[in-house]
Amino acid sequence: MSKPFPQTTYLQHNYAPVMAECDAPDLVIAEGELPEALHGTLYRNGPNPMFPPLGSKHHWFLGEGMIHAIHVEGGKASYRNRWVRTEQYNRQREEGRRLVGLAFGEPPAPGGEELSHNVANTNIVHHAGRLLALDEGSLPVSMDAKTLSTDGSWNFAGAYEGPMTAHPKFDPETGEMLFFGYMAGGPGSPEMSYVVVNREGQVTRSDIFTAPYAAMVHDFITTDEHVIFPIFPATIDVDRIMNGGPVIAWDPDAGSHIGIMARNAGIETIRWFKGDPCYVYHPMNAFTSHEGRRTRVIADMMKYSRVPLFPDANGQRPPADLGDEQGQLVRWTFDLDSNSDSYTEEALTDLGGEFPRLDERFAGLNYRHGYYGAQKRGDEPGASFDTLVHIDLKTGKRQEWEPGAGKFVHEPVFVPRAADASEGEGFITSLVYDGERNLSDFVVLDAENMSSGPLARVELPTRVPFGFHGNWLDG
Repeated sequence: MSKPFPQTTYLQHNYAPVMAECDAPDLVIAEGELPEALHGTLYRNGPNPMFPPLGSKHHWFLGEGMIHAIHVEGGKASYRNRWVRTEQYNRQREEGRRLVGLAFGEPPAPGGEELSHNVANTNIVHHAGRLLALDEGSLPVSMDAKTLSTDGSWNFAGAYEGPMTAHPKFDPETGEMLFFGYMAGGPGSPEMSYVVVNREGQVTRSDIFTAPYAAMVHDFITTDEHVIFPIFPATIDVDRIMNGGPVIAWDPDAGSHIGIMARNAGIETIRWFKGDPCYVYHPMNAFTSHEGRRTRVIADMMKYSRVPLFPDANGQRPPADLGDEQGQLVRWTFDLDSNSDSYTEEALTDLGGEFPRLDERFAGLNYRHGYYGAQKRGDEPGASFDTLVHIDLKTGKRQEWEPGAGKFVHEPVFVPRAADASEGEGFITSLVYDGERNLSDFVVLDAENMSSGPLARVELPTRVPFGFHGNWLDG
């Protein structure tokens, strides 16, 4: 019999795991109507620990991944959830106990020493006919898009064996998937991989380069012409770890280093720009500009003054909470025709937040509309993001939607109204946790008129714990 979960921050309220897998074929539409134009599935991924921690420590990032799928068709909706059946999941289920720790650097339990630590809990994407569950230290895990059954780890038909970011980028024109992996040379190594996969799922490029130092590199950015590798001082120092220090730590003396490379160039051409210490979990978008006969890379970033959720390098400062400081949406401009290794920064809005998204048809291109989650209350138990935001980057104007007291939003995901719709013409899909009911809802908003509230609110049969990322798949 499994012991109870401890009442720590990220195991309470809607951070607590749900222990049941279920199918609900016909959901109740509690408000409004689902648009007839909406036909597809919203997939969500996040940590959902299957057993309590081994010891007293627990980190939100390390729970086993669970996929939640809401399918919409013909004005109706259905729901399904499944744990990702990684090797870690399967072995622990067989043993009926936790074998792999839920804290960075924690030794495994007896029997878990040789187990591959793949939690597949961060993102869920679809490419070349495969639904891929991702964390950032392992190969992707291939799943069936309809049943959510797990096929197994996917190494691109043997063409790539290293770690893969949870944030690959998709070129809307070529259909290519571009990704990187950090610590590609092994634990604590500064080597990084860069890989390009064509629309058919074949690896067409695979390189290894050395970053300025080993760090937790959560995300990167691409444009139609360039790749941007941001290295921030959330360092991974082998000597520090061997001496009992934290595995990942805020180390501002290392500074920020932003590598930029033309997509048609070799890794030896990466140019490193330097900036003040900061951290960015997620960029919103980037594009290459040739205005005024100068080549510039423009990158819109959700920036923190330090890395949230991790301690300082000396391990004495407790981890910062995401509620301690919200990311600030800023625009970085890199002048590729300048001899300077610095870049400029401009604030885009005064309302902080996280989980920035866009109309993905404009990924890597000049764009106008962005979306993210914000925390405006923050004074309720288990508080998370409570407001969805649309920002018009041309006018600077914002629209906001708040579901109300005791209710919290997940990441917004944009769905175009039609394949040929103008940028921003479509729907925002998201999930809302209702603390009073202790259940979650699927909501659909008009992306051009978010502040008017949902076009439809669909009741789910369970909570969807606060997780990380999701994506929409048509059909």
